[in-house]
Amino acid sequence: MFGLGTINPNVRAIGGSQEHDLHRRAAQIRAELQQGVSKPFSDIIDVSSGDSHLTGMMPVTFVRQVIAACLCPALIHSDDLPVDVRRRAQDLLAQLDGESMGSYTDSCGAPNVQCSVAEFITRRDGGVPASPQNIFICGGSQRALALLLEILIPNDGPPYTGVLTPVPTYKTFTMLLEETGTVMVPYQLCEEQGWVLQIDELRRALRDSRGHCSPKVLYVINPGNPTGHVQTMKSIAEVIQFAAEEELFLLADEVYQDTVHGDNSEFISYKRVLFEMGGEFSETVQMASVHSASKGYMGECGLRAGYVELVNIDHTVMPFAEWLIGTKICAPVPGQVALDIMARPPQPGDASYVQYTQEVQAIQETLVHNVRRAQEVLNSLPGMSCQLPEAGIFVFPRLQFHPQVAEHAKKAGVDADLLYSRRLLEDSGVCVSPGCEYGQRDGTHHLRLCVLIPTNTLDEMLTRLTRFHLRFMAEFF
Repeated sequence: MFGLGTINPNVRAIGGSQEHDLHRRAAQIRAELQQGVSKPFSDIIDVSSGDSHLTGMMPVTFVRQVIAACLCPALIHSDDLPVDVRRRAQDLLAQLDGESMGSYTDSCGAPNVQCSVAEFITRRDGGVPASPQNIFICGGSQRALALLLEILIPNDGPPYTGVLTPVPTYKTFTMLLEETGTVMVPYQLCEEQGWVLQIDELRRALRDSRGHCSPKVLYVINPGNPTGHVQTMKSIAEVIQFAAEEELFLLADEVYQDTVHGDNSEFISYKRVLFEMGGEFSETVQMASVHSASKGYMGECGLRAGYVELVNIDHTVMPFAEWLIGTKICAPVPGQVALDIMARPPQPGDASYVQYTQEVQAIQETLVHNVRRAQEVLNSLPGMSCQLPEAGIFVFPRLQFHPQVAEHAKKAGVDADLLYSRRLLEDSGVCVSPGCEYGQRDGTHHLRLCVLIPTNTLDEMLTRLTRFHLRFMAEFF
């Protein structure tokens, strides 16, 4: 019989997620409210994840209309849908086997979607060419990252392969490392300077790791999650040069590229900088970049679609990547449609262009307003400070607790920010993600809050959090 001692040891080593426990408790409280149990609040406000539709943000109409017409082809002949929606659905269906969304695509993605993504990357990077053959469509960016780790990590140690990983970073990536038996090599982002990535810190992390693992991969998140920092071209070039010097595979997570909102910030892809650095780097540094339809203005988390582009990979390796992806079957076809729309949105003159543009602009304006409002309120609270993020859909405030809070948390066997998050959920019905999920410097505590939510929901969430925070802080003074 299979038991704990006989399952895959890498699976057994995966650390649990405190955030999942909070989600389960939030679901229980929601059920209690529906049963009429008295609480000091009427509903749960869940800002712990990046699922903006969960909190009430509306999907982009054009995306849903095209998917609806693809799922129900009779709508293609209906005047209830704009002509460009019907034309796009018809074109997409014509590329599918049996002209049906129920058919498999190629395991690497529908060829027309691969082409759309390649054209998107080329436009984004100012003409730097992208080939559809180097693009793999996956069931979200996490599946893309898992695929890359399977390819890159031999798992035949010791010494085991190490991946340089930013701290803070999001929990599901560290769980992927544990699943593959990979050693996480943490490098700290500098909070005091806006969570910047420092080359000296990369060098320190690499040097310290070499006694217990074999570092092969450098993982970067730009824009950052949960930090919201955006790297400059100079910073990216320094990282690329470092990767080249140390012969590290560069893995760039760029899923928040469409959410830059800092006044003086701009997203520049790692690939673009790599090719602008000239042949010494553009022909030798091996890298992969991932993007997704789950984040940004689309927010289609449940459709599960993302891509990975491979750069400078040996031609003998590419067939193995294709074979490995073939074992996973194709990404969900509705998600591939969403990815195609992300890469090829309506253009001026199209029937849906005005509405599409207005909806995207409204989402972007909501994000900008909410980020600034949240930072203003959080910075006004005693014992809390919040860097103004330049991108992303989160704020990541720092909590400065009285020593009694740490003592109380230690007795309970939890981190102080987890204790705070549990109490916030129970007392105010607000579900946030504790900083201990992401890694943080010893002695520091944080929260991650999604702010891509309706403005009225943000205001209610901040009101509840403020009242709770003042009571919590007073309790320990």
